[in-house]
Amino acid sequence: MYDEIFAKENPAKNNPRFWDELFLMKVNLEYLESKLESVDGEEVQRIQDNINSLFHHCVQALGEEHQIKVVNALQTLCALFRGVHQKNKSASGFDIINMLMGFDKAEQRMKDLMERLDSLLCGDGSESLKSLCLKLLLCLVTVTDNISQNTILEYVMINSIFEAILQILSDVSSRGQHGYDAVVLLALLVNYRKYESVNPYIVKLSIVDDEPTLDGMGMVVHQALTEYNRVHSNHSLSFISRTNEAILLALYEAVHLNRNFITVLAQSHPEIDIAVTPTTPTPTTPTTPLGTTPPSLDMMNNPELPLDPNLQTSNLLITFLKYASIVMQDTKDEHRLNSARLCLIILTCIAEDQYADAFLHDDNMNFRVNLHRMPMRHRKKAVDKNIPSRPLVCAVLDLMVEFIVTHMMKDFPMDLYLRCVQIIHKLLCYQKKCRIRLHYTWRELWSALINLLKFLLSNETTLLAKHNIFHLALLVVNLFNMFITYGDTFLPTSNSYDELYYEIVRMHQVFDNLYCMVLRVSTNTGQWKEAASKVTHALVNVRAIINHFNPKIESYAAVNHISQLSEEQVLEVVRSNYDTLTLKLQDGLDQFERYSEQPKEAAFFKELVRSISLNVRKNVSLNTLSQDVLLKEFSTIS
Repeated sequence: MYDEIFAKENPAKNNPRFWDELFLMKVNLEYLESKLESVDGEEVQRIQDNINSLFHHCVQALGEEHQIKVVNALQTLCALFRGVHQKNKSASGFDIINMLMGFDKAEQRMKDLMERLDSLLCGDGSESLKSLCLKLLLCLVTVTDNISQNTILEYVMINSIFEAILQILSDVSSRGQHGYDAVVLLALLVNYRKYESVNPYIVKLSIVDDEPTLDGMGMVVHQALTEYNRVHSNHSLSFISRTNEAILLALYEAVHLNRNFITVLAQSHPEIDIAVTPTTPTPTTPTTPLGTTPPSLDMMNNPELPLDPNLQTSNLLITFLKYASIVMQDTKDEHRLNSARLCLIILTCIAEDQYADAFLHDDNMNFRVNLHRMPMRHRKKAVDKNIPSRPLVCAVLDLMVEFIVTHMMKDFPMDLYLRCVQIIHKLLCYQKKCRIRLHYTWRELWSALINLLKFLLSNETTLLAKHNIFHLALLVVNLFNMFITYGDTFLPTSNSYDELYYEIVRMHQVFDNLYCMVLRVSTNTGQWKEAASKVTHALVNVRAIINHFNPKIESYAAVNHISQLSEEQVLEVVRSNYDTLTLKLQDGLDQFERYSEQPKEAAFFKELVRSISLNVRKNVSLNTLSQDVLLKEFSTIS
């Protein structure tokens, strides 16, 4: 029958029941796709009417009551989309539309197709059919490497299935079975030509305010990340080289586009622990790349777990922070580097959102967040049992400090460092504005930042060949300026302020060396002249502190005949000499540039979406729903 479609004649000419019979037969995907791929240029013209007719009858069959016909039509459509695109990789989108549907009829055909899919997704029919509809849509969205070049998606924009996706997410049972595919599909549709035209999925996603729907979306993301974290804690880092970029992208779009989604981040769920995981044994080797398969069904179907008083409650933000702490450990592999960057972009959006900042700093919402720490030679392995219960912002700061300390390496991830330092800055701006005195071990942060400056100094030549290290140095010095200028409004005690000065004086050598370097570069005529001179100006107060206190400390030591002062003695000198210290007021320390995706991040997202799309395409092989299972399910319905 396939051969008849690929012959010149109309296959229904001698057999009026041809199309009826076709959809009662088991689809042979491989044969159909290979036939489409083998057709050469002139033949395409010759059989185009038959292909158009096949497409049209597939769409018609989706409205049939006979479920086997619907299953076979959905699978045939998938083969059609894939086969025609494989064949015509270089063809324009218009040629492909013409070959599939005929250009003059395309609008009506796609309208019919989208309406049928919509009613199958929203109806109370079989779950397998809904799953197949989502697979078809994922197949359609990912047939081209760059989704924005997939002209057929124009029709998916006009005939939106946004509401159908939301319905799946808001319903507990359909979310359990289809939530993952629905969320990934939405994330991809939002990225279709997002910079070139008005994308209705972006517009609609940004105004969703229905709580069950937003919660449902959060639930799907939460459980996919929980599953990843769980597998990671059972295996070594090498086991999961793949990350979950599709789910991360969905989380990013929700956080970035929808203000109402921020509340979902803080909603408590009981910590889903090993006890509630599926009974299937964990394979010792990954069978499918992680991040391409949805989390196990029992987890998805069990969102309302009983609250056990001994169970630590968790929320999407905590799960995300744990996930980020795993992914950010090793950024050498491109997927992990992209995931780490995306995690930091998501945290950037969170750090500059007023509502998110309010719950991050809320003293009445304390959590123990067990972040993954990289094993390092020079530090003891922390015992997790000692993690105090603190506001969530402490975990965000811990994560930033952890990254700063563990990535000073030859292949320096400059972009990630800039983002880390900017996130810290945004959080400090909020604390200064709202006068929040956070009980945090600020000393660890200061020490990490000083070590970062030390690293930049000792690798100046190698780093400058690739990066503008003065920009990063300026941001770091300005963090110190923020503490020096406004610390009295947000540091927890006056003692913390003394410790800041102690730390600057103790590590004065690093700041002195930095000053010498930027002075040298800014007085020469080179490409970094201007960038370096900004750092020179930014160092004015740090240098004033060093030049004011150092002689006082030395004279105290000389008068009292002490060769090595204790920390307490140095702090005493600092406390008693504040009043004679003169500092300059620096402007704009508590101002920051707000995150904007376009134009800075556009290239990154384009590449990321391409990578996700290829991954989804590889995994949406229709065999995920074995034909035999489907046919068995529906053969009882005649």
